[in-house]
Amino acid sequence: MASTTPPPSDSSYDIEFFWDPVCPFAWITSRWIEQVAAQREYRVDWRFISLRLINKHKDYATEFPPEYEFGHTAGLRMLRVAAAIREELGREPLGRVVTAYGHSYWDLPQGSGMGTRLSTHDHVTEVLDAAGVPHRFADALDDESWDQLLDAESELALSRTGRDVGTPIITFQPPDGLSFFGPVISRVPSDDEAVELWDAVTTLAKFPGFAELKRSLRERPQLNILGGTSPTPSQEDWQGGHRRGHLAADLDA
Repeated sequence: MASTTPPPSDSSYDIEFFWDPVCPFAWITSRWIEQVAAQREYRVDWRFISLRLINKHKDYATEFPPEYEFGHTAGLRMLRVAAAIREELGREPLGRVVTAYGHSYWDLPQGSGMGTRLSTHDHVTEVLDAAGVPHRFADALDDESWDQLLDAESELALSRTGRDVGTPIITFQPPDGLSFFGPVISRVPSDDEAVELWDAVTTLAKFPGFAELKRSLRERPQLNILGGTSPTPSQEDWQGGHRRGHLAADLDA
């Protein structure tokens, strides 16, 4: 039977990382967190935030680019599987699941056809194989009974940062430690840069009056599935979680 309430924070973990599988920035930031955790000997608890559920009251046809509804729904489907795994096997396998899903999507070349396979049963069984988790958990893909838990866990993340944010959300020393959205980064840093960035982010976040440091211009995410890496990546202007000018209404204008 699916859980309906999120588990409490576990004090043996140093970081809680709220993850949606289809957010490119969540994937890049997760690789950064793994670098930091390895060097600082932190333990990471991989938790869930669903872009599809936090946007459930929005009209995808007018408020998002055309492909977002499929992508956000694919993320929700995979989160149901992750929730079922955590319910039966505990937290320990989730880091492997996060890594396996990311490699199975973001590391593939552009034009690989993953746009139609994403979070299908075949795709997810491949992810479970790579993570060393039994195939039976793929049966949760269409099990909407997990959505109440995923919605509640998404709300938990937003309760720590406020609602006008996206993914990922990170809590350091949970549940009452620093919580912040991001950082939104477009490339995985070097090991030395990773620790420097961590120290800079946590220094800012722990100042009581600090709220936001932001710009809407971003590098195109440096991921194979989006065209690979470049020494001079293009800059994109983002608003409301998408590139400016990519709404369906803009395309019809």
